[in-house]
Amino acid sequence: MLLILVYSLFFSQNKGPDSLQKYSYQELQQKFYNYNNSNQTDHAQLISRYFLHKAHLEKDDEQKAEGYVMMHFNENLPNALKYLDSLQVITRKSTKPFYPARVYLLRGNLYSKFYNVKAALGNYVLTLEHAREKGNKRQIAFAEINIAYLNNYVGRYRDAANTLKHYLYKTDYLDQKDYDNMHVNLADTYIDLNKMDSANILIKEGLHLTSEAGRTYQYHGYLVESGYYHLKLKKYQEAIDDLLQCKDYFFTTHDVRNQSYTLYYLVSSYVGLGNKEKAVENFKLLDAHIKEKNYIFPELRMVYPYIIEYYKEKKDRENQLYYIERFLEIDKVLDSQFRYISRELPRRYEKPKLVKEKEIITHELENKKIIFYVSSISLLSVLLVFIYLYYQSKKAEKQHRQIAQDLIQKVQENNKNEPAPAPQPENIIVELPSEDPKERNANTISEDVVQNILKELTAFEAKDQFLNKGITLGSLAKRVKTNSKYLSETINTYKGKNFAGYLNDLRIDYAIRRLANDRKFRSYKIQFIADELGYNNEQAFTLAFKKRTGTPLSIYLKEIEKSES
Repeated sequence: MLLILVYSLFFSQNKGPDSLQKYSYQELQQKFYNYNNSNQTDHAQLISRYFLHKAHLEKDDEQKAEGYVMMHFNENLPNALKYLDSLQVITRKSTKPFYPARVYLLRGNLYSKFYNVKAALGNYVLTLEHAREKGNKRQIAFAEINIAYLNNYVGRYRDAANTLKHYLYKTDYLDQKDYDNMHVNLADTYIDLNKMDSANILIKEGLHLTSEAGRTYQYHGYLVESGYYHLKLKKYQEAIDDLLQCKDYFFTTHDVRNQSYTLYYLVSSYVGLGNKEKAVENFKLLDAHIKEKNYIFPELRMVYPYIIEYYKEKKDRENQLYYIERFLEIDKVLDSQFRYISRELPRRYEKPKLVKEKEIITHELENKKIIFYVSSISLLSVLLVFIYLYYQSKKAEKQHRQIAQDLIQKVQENNKNEPAPAPQPENIIVELPSEDPKERNANTISEDVVQNILKELTAFEAKDQFLNKGITLGSLAKRVKTNSKYLSETINTYKGKNFAGYLNDLRIDYAIRRLANDRKFRSYKIQFIADELGYNNEQAFTLAFKKRTGTPLSIYLKEIEKSES
């Protein structure tokens, strides 16, 4: 009762930009979203408070839910989450087709707004599950589009492009604002995929349409993409011309993302142009902006090494140390926030090196005399490590040669023995190993089925069918006339390995014999040999060979040549 009295006193004295009592719920909502979309957040908050107060007074649960939605938009993360928790509670028994998916969608958008990609993705996945259950195609679309934006953000560009293309060109049930967002994001994704012609078409379309319609904000969004496009083409001055316009415009708005990327692209463009001073000037603005807004994105890993190297060349140890520490902070956030392994980590400033350099510089600044001792110890350590690694490599090489020689000897011994005629699969009776009673009770496959599978596997091995490309558990199951589960269980139980290990061991054992016995075969390029053995590429074959035998393929081949000379 006291809460209602306080609300009444507040709104009787603070009616805000308009006299709110005369408006219906629908009209209040319209006013709220108009104010909110035009960044008049004070007016928007006033309306949302009044709206929720009115709904509480009238005990209207449906409007309370809308009030919680409106209230969460302009709050910090903890408070916004509380409003969404209240929304979830009040709608838990709702029969409306957009609940509970709406709650998860709003949570996903909220976490995305505060750059918590992991939490955002989790909520979008839940949105997708509930929306599919209710058959709500708009919510399915919103979830998949937002997941595409996250994929783009963390570097999975192809997945993002496929989703955006589908909803941009093959649907008609979303709002124009949603299609506009997809249009500009698809242009950005095409640039990341190096599909420059496709990106250019979308950017030109966007610039033309937004310019004609007088949509200044959207126009500058495409201008950012134009700057990025020219940057990727190394047309640095054209990129700078676009981006300077964006810099002037976006810093009059609350668009943190476009502010950040405009500065990032400007830094990169000035670096490409060779204008160090301008690059550093804009980088300092970018770093301060990131620190203030806490907007961190993966591409930052590409630009901090430049400023660190700049101050290293200037012998400005204080600034060098400061930006190393900033880089490590950002790297830590990226590692904790994103399911995104750093494919773009700077080659010259890997994290372990930065940590070590930070320690050296910190001690140097505290006491210059320590430099001599640190340098001496470092040189000695490097020398000792080099000596250790040298002897270890020699020891490993000797072991690898011995393994290769043993393999060759084994092949030669097998060649001397005339192999017995291979039994026909239909006549093979496989003696099954004795089982523990507990294990036998747990086994769901009959002995007849196991016998049949093992016969078929014997034929599969005898005919070297494991050399065929594209063999999967499913395709082999069809070939041996069983299902994937039975085949997998049989291979695990009677071959002592999983399906991938079984297939790989057959191929490598074949390679060991064939390479030792067939001079012409081993004269082929490794890529051809790998292909013959059913591998997709040379690297997969050589790694598999080393894992199976314990010796590199190159050493095995050398030892074969030695044995025949």
